[in-house]
Amino acid sequence: MAIDVETKDCSAVTEQELEEMTLVGGDEGAIVHTVEALAEELSKWVLVTLVRDGNRLHAFSTCTLERVGGTPAVLMGVGAVRRTSKRNSAIKAMVGDQMRRAVLAFPDEDVLVGARVGGSGGVEAFATFPNFVPRPGHSASGEDRAWGARLFKRFSPEGEYAKREFRISGSGSPAVIVDHEPLDPSKVDADVAAMFEGVDSSKGDAIIMFSWAMAEYLEKLLP
Repeated sequence: MAIDVETKDCSAVTEQELEEMTLVGGDEGAIVHTVEALAEELSKWVLVTLVRDGNRLHAFSTCTLERVGGTPAVLMGVGAVRRTSKRNSAIKAMVGDQMRRAVLAFPDEDVLVGARVGGSGGVEAFATFPNFVPRPGHSASGEDRAWGARLFKRFSPEGEYAKREFRISGSGSPAVIVDHEPLDPSKVDADVAAMFEGVDSSKGDAIIMFSWAMAEYLEKLLP
C-alpha cells in the first residue's frame, strides 16, 4: 500500500489517533509513551505529522513552524517510527511533509531544522541535510554552539546541557526524541554511531541536532 502523510493541528488529534500513536512506540527497543504522556506533549506543540501505511499508523512526529530569535525554524518534538522494512520511507515522508509546510510558511527563506536525537537512527531525520550539526569531522563553530544552546532553551528538557557536545544528560525520565531505529545497523557510519556512545534515551539523554534547509532546496518541494 502507498504511504499517506497528513500534518494537522495537535488540537485536532482524536482519542483513537492518540491510542494509535502509543502503539507505534510498542516495538522492541522503542520508547513506549502512555496516552497521558503523549497528550501532554501534544499540548506543547502546534502540529503533528501522521504517516500511514494503509490504515495502520506507521510514524508520527509533533512539530512547530516558528521563528527562533527571528530565524525561521521547523522544530520536531516527540516522534516514533515503527520498526518495519518501510521505516526509512516513513521518516523521509514525515520530514518531507514538514519541509513542504516550511516553504509555505517561510517563502524565499532558509529554514533551521532542529530536533533531539537519542541514537544513530534518529540521524535519518536529517538525511536530506548533509551538513547537520553535530557531525563527524566537523569542528563546531561558536555560532553552532550558540544555536545548540538556543534550541536547548527552546525545548526546555529536564537535565543538564553540555554545549560543546550538544548533549543533554537526562534526569531519569525517557527523552522526548524522534525515535527511529536504523533499518540496517551495520550500514550506520561508525563515526556517527560513536557520537551516541553513552547516550541512553530511556534515561533522558539526547543530542540536540540541527541543520539548514536552504530556500533553493525548499522551493523544489512546491507542487
